[in-house]
Amino acid sequence: MKSSDQKGCSRRDFLKTAGAVGVSALASQPLFPQDAAAETDPNMTVPKRPFGKTGKEVSILSLGGMFDIPSNQIILKLAMKFGVTYWDTAHVYGNGVSETGIGKYFQSNPGDRSKIFLVSKAYAKDPEEMSVQLETSLQRMGTDHIDLYFMHGIGDTDPLTDDVRKWAETAKKQGKIKLFGFSTHQNMQTCLMSAAKLGWIDGIMTTYNFRLMHQNDMKEAVQACIEAGIGITAMKTQGGGSVKTVSDTEIQMAGRFVQKGFTDKQAKLKAVWENPDIASICSQMPNSTILMANISAALNKTNLASKDRELMHQYAMDTCSGYCAGCAYICEAEVQGRVPVSDIMRYLMYKETYGEREFSDFVETRMPKDIKQRIAAIDFSSAERRCPQKIEIGKLMRKASAMLA
Repeated sequence: MKSSDQKGCSRRDFLKTAGAVGVSALASQPLFPQDAAAETDPNMTVPKRPFGKTGKEVSILSLGGMFDIPSNQIILKLAMKFGVTYWDTAHVYGNGVSETGIGKYFQSNPGDRSKIFLVSKAYAKDPEEMSVQLETSLQRMGTDHIDLYFMHGIGDTDPLTDDVRKWAETAKKQGKIKLFGFSTHQNMQTCLMSAAKLGWIDGIMTTYNFRLMHQNDMKEAVQACIEAGIGITAMKTQGGGSVKTVSDTEIQMAGRFVQKGFTDKQAKLKAVWENPDIASICSQMPNSTILMANISAALNKTNLASKDRELMHQYAMDTCSGYCAGCAYICEAEVQGRVPVSDIMRYLMYKETYGEREFSDFVETRMPKDIKQRIAAIDFSSAERRCPQKIEIGKLMRKASAMLA
């Protein structure tokens, strides 16, 4: 573990190796702290960590595939070049275009399939429909197996029935999947804690970031999964977007990162990587600028200072009312499940971060058809009172409703 996580490289060698990307793509992102040791790793690849007790090792940076992969084949080539060999996609990403793009890459580079830890996901909860989606995913990507197959986006472990367990065992015996697990954006701590007791979950992708990692229930849930041998992948590690500069804490924190040569985004990645129990971070990296900035953070062996971590924690507390922590069971109980509050807030974040498309896709595929009427009919004040983050839920729901006009 320590040996793989201590790899580093000099700024000069990194720029030389990454020259094919273009200086303009890299210039907008700081790469390494100015005082970093000039120790060079001749292989220049992102470190790996054990994925739970599965016997697999995965790159600590994972390429999230929620973008137009067919038109971005260079991103896959760059990911391979620097050892980002954990690729994550899903049956529904881009209505299948994401998986098709990965298939296009494997068709052109068949020798690379064996080097990739390939992950995809089924939105289905019914075993029969999961089989249909799995077969479709295999065909799209031109592969005979998926290394880790997730049931996508669960908010509790009720869908993980005995029938699903038997389905996963059969798919493994058939060689169509190697490992099975789930992803979760809601009630993460409960999902992780429950999964640790099931005894048949291999991997979990969970929302996990500098805002959540200090919470006692999150610490306990992650530890329970580690003891159960489950591999953990972190997602949503940016915790609500870029650091602003409207408070003294933010200015201090941003200033410290700039002095060290980090962006705030890179620092947030490193805060998660400092937990050795997190096997990988899944990040959507649709262009070379973001990909190379994240790779540089992964290659850099310099850790955050204790003062850095303290400022990040203080910032998380100061700005908690602007971040949905995913505890959907609280707010949605107050509106009797009539509005998927947590999902809407997550996709509002997607819109502000990634643009209109993610919100539109959610509206078309997952939002109830009469959602505008539901929002208009509900008083969200009781949900706001119970929200641990003190989020202005009603204001955000009205914003979402206006976007649906």
